[in-house]
Amino acid sequence: MVEYKCFSCGKTIADTHIRKKIRCVYCGSKIIFKPRTTITHVKAR
Repeated sequence: MVEYKCFSCGKTIADTHIRKKIRCVYCGSKIIFKPRTTITHVKAR
């Protein structure tokens, strides 16, 4: 299951809610993004 986040209100939205319309179900904003994990780079010695 893919989760998206609303840029305006910051709430998490499941992909099942945005299949038909790309809008936040909480505030109605059209700007939704998919949060990505941060990658930590470690230098080798």
